[in-house]
Parts: sequence; C-alpha cells; structure tokens
Amino acid sequence: MKKRLLILFLVLVMGIMTACGSGQEAGGSSDGGKSSSDSSSLLDELKEKGTVRIGFSNEPPYAYQDAKTGELKGAAVEIATKVFNNLGIENVEGQIAEWNQLIPGVKAGKFDVITAGMAILPERAEQVQFGEPEIQYGEGLIVEKGNPLDLHSYTDIANNPDVIVAVMSGTTEIEFLTEMGVSEDQILEVADIPATFSAVQSGRAQATTGTEMTVKMALESSDQNALEFVEDFEQPDIKGVPSYGAAGFAKGNDELIEAYNAELKKLKESGEILDLITPSGFGEGNIVPNDLTTEQVIESLK
Repeated sequence: MKKRLLILFLVLVMGIMTACGSGQEAGGSSDGGKSSSDSSSLLDELKEKGTVRIGFSNEPPYAYQDAKTGELKGAAVEIATKVFNNLGIENVEGQIAEWNQLIPGVKAGKFDVITAGMAILPERAEQVQFGEPEIQYGEGLIVEKGNPLDLHSYTDIANNPDVIVAVMSGTTEIEFLTEMGVSEDQILEVADIPATFSAVQSGRAQATTGTEMTVKMALESSDQNALEFVEDFEQPDIKGVPSYGAAGFAKGNDELIEAYNAELKKLKESGEILDLITPSGFGEGNIVPNDLTTEQVIESLK
C-alpha cells in the first residue's frame, strides 16, 4: 500500500514539474507571459502604439503646458517631439508632474521618457539613463525690485546670513548654493517657480534662483513689477555650471535610448536643433558641442 502511494506521489510531482517548471511548455514564463523569443522592446511597443508618454514639469522655456491651449511646449519638448516623430512615433502625450517626481515616475513606468531640460548629474545617472546632451545653460537670480540688498552672486547671498533664497525642490541650484557657501538655513525649498516668486514677494525670502532662461521668462510672463532679474549676475565657478540638459529613460531600455541618440545626433550635425530651440528664447550659446557626450559630463562632475 505504501509503495502504491509513493508511486502516485511521484507521478503527481512529475506532472506539476512538467506543467509549471519551465513556464514555456505550459504557455507561460517568468517574464509576464513573454518568452525571450517573442518579447518586444519598449521602442517596438511605442512604434506599434504610435504614442510616447513624456513626463515634464511646468518649467518654461524647457517644458511646460500652455495655460490657454493645454498644448505641451518648450525647447526640450520640441527636441523630443522631433526625435520621436523621426522614429515614426507621431503622438506625444505630455504628463505633468512636480520636478522631484519625474525620476521616480519614469523609473516606475508612469512615463516612457522625461524631458525638462534636466541637468545630467552623477547621482541622477545612478537612477535613470540619460540620452546625450541636448542643451546647455547657466544660472539666474531674481530679487526685489531695485535689488536693495545688492545681490549679484551666490557668494553675496552666502556673505549675508539674513538673506533667504527660495528654490524649487529637487533642482541643482540647492547643491550650487551650498557649494558656494550658502547655509542650509538660508535655503527655502518650495514646489515650483511661481511659489519661489511668491516667497520673495511676501518677504519670506529675499531672492530666488534657477536656470537663467527659466527664471527670466517666468518673470517676464508673471505680469508683476515687484521683482527684477539680475542682469549682471556672476555665474558660480563650480562643477556643473554650465549645466547640460538631456532626456531621461528608465534603465534597461537600450534600444530606445540608442535610437533616440541616433536621431538627436542628426539634429545636432545638421544644425536643425538650433531651429527647434530658438522659438523658446534660446540661441547659439545654448548649443552643446557635437562631440560632448553624457559620459564625459558625468565624469567631469565626479
């Protein structure tokens, strides 16, 4: 009797192993139902759907949503749209998020790519894979009208402990300020550019900083005269300035990134990239050298 039970048990175990052991024989696999022979890359999926989901933060002139039309605009958007169109992906679906949610969003698959003029940094490159550099830019400073505290550099802020500077959370400016000697107690982190302006207008801060074109254009469109852009701002002499912006992807999507970079290279070499960024207020000074790579930028910052 025991011998029969043992034989029945062995038959049952072998049946289970045959049905479930390899996954492929039973019509399933450990990678969500696709075997290695029929799996498709993200690039293939985007081409098939004809739509790419771009995560962006409302930061003119890099990437922003037009308040009147709802249309996705900005220099980084124009570059990404052209690249994806050239790859045969016609529909660009913009999804807005707070700046510090862009990287978590693309890592989680909420976005296929993030494009917001995001600066290439080693710590960010540990989380996402950047495409090649698309644009370069410096820093800008906004103060109260008349610049009563005579602020013209980050050093001026560091030398006056009474100055509070409002900065958008998750941006490189926080690191730049601290590297230039500004105390953490002097830095007020807020959600977005309008919030930085509000902080200065209300007296909670005496200045705000961000990438040059961002703060300058945001001020011009804010329809107020209580603040001013510091025209003679002294760029900090530190690593990371100028910054180099690029699109960011979840790691592992090598085919998509290689295809994106190949089309981006064509835009650079033909000079068409200048035509794409000029309507957003950028110029030749924002063009990245053709031979500069993301790997070189990262190495220079370590």
